[in-house]
Amino acid sequence: MEKLPKIGLPILIGIILLIIVLAKSAVTLDSGHAGILYETLNGGVDPDRDPLGPGFHIIAPWNRVIDYETRQQEVPEKMSVLSSNGLDIKLDASVLYQPDIKNLGRLHNQKGESYLSRVLQPAIRSAARSVVGRYTPEQLYSSKRDAIQEEIYEETKKIVEPQFIQLNDILIRDVTLPPTIKEAIERKLKQEQESLEYEFRLVTAQKEAEKVIIEAQGKADANRILSASLTDKILQDKGIEATVKLSESPNSKVIVIGSGDSGMPIILGNQ
Repeated sequence: MEKLPKIGLPILIGIILLIIVLAKSAVTLDSGHAGILYETLNGGVDPDRDPLGPGFHIIAPWNRVIDYETRQQEVPEKMSVLSSNGLDIKLDASVLYQPDIKNLGRLHNQKGESYLSRVLQPAIRSAARSVVGRYTPEQLYSSKRDAIQEEIYEETKKIVEPQFIQLNDILIRDVTLPPTIKEAIERKLKQEQESLEYEFRLVTAQKEAEKVIIEAQGKADANRILSASLTDKILQDKGIEATVKLSESPNSKVIVIGSGDSGMPIILGNQ
C-alpha cells in the first residue's frame, strides 16, 4: 500500500507534463487568419513553406505560430500635402489592404508584423505628395478628385506589391483647402454656373424667336399661295354655288341677279 503513492506520483507528474506539452503544441487559428510557423531549431521562418490555415494545428512545443489576419482591412489616413502652387492641402482617405497570403513568410521575414507602419503608410504618403503636387487647388476641389484618387492608388500599388502587400483600393473621403482658397473657388464656380444659366436662357429665347419667325413665315407663304390660286373665275363659281344653296333654303329672300361686284347676285333676306 505504501508503494502506490510512490508509483502514482511520477505518473501524475508525467500526465501534467504531457498536458503542458500539448497545450504548447496545440494552436487554433480563426477564420480570416493564417499562421507562420517559426521553427526555433531550424532557422526561423521558411519563406517557401505554405502558411497554416484556419483551424486546429499541432506543432512541436519548441516552435511557435505567428498569427496574421488575412482578410481585407481598412486604415484611415490623414495627410497634409502641397498643391502645384505650394498651398497646404489636407486629404482624408481610407486605405483597403491585406497581406499577400502566398508570400506571407517572405512578408514576415522582410517586413514583420508591423508592415502597415513600415511599408504601407509611408508609401501612401509618398504617392499622395507626388500626385497632389501636380494639380492646382481648384482641380483638387472639383473636377480632378476621381483622377487623383486613381493616381494615388496606382502609385502606391507599384510600391507595396513587390513587398508582398495587396492593395485593394484607396478612397479619398475629403479634400480640405485653406478657407480663403475654398471661398474663392466657390465664388468662381457660382459665377460660372450663373453664366451658364444666362447663356441657356439666351439660347432658349433665341430658339423661341426663331420658332415664331418660322411660323409667321409659314403663314405668310400659305396666304400668298392661297391668294395666287383664287382667280376671278374661281370666285364667281364659288358665288354661284353659294347662290344656288341659298335659293334652295326655305327662308324667304330676294335675289337680284347681276347686281353685285363682278356681276355676283345680291341676296336680300326678310331680315
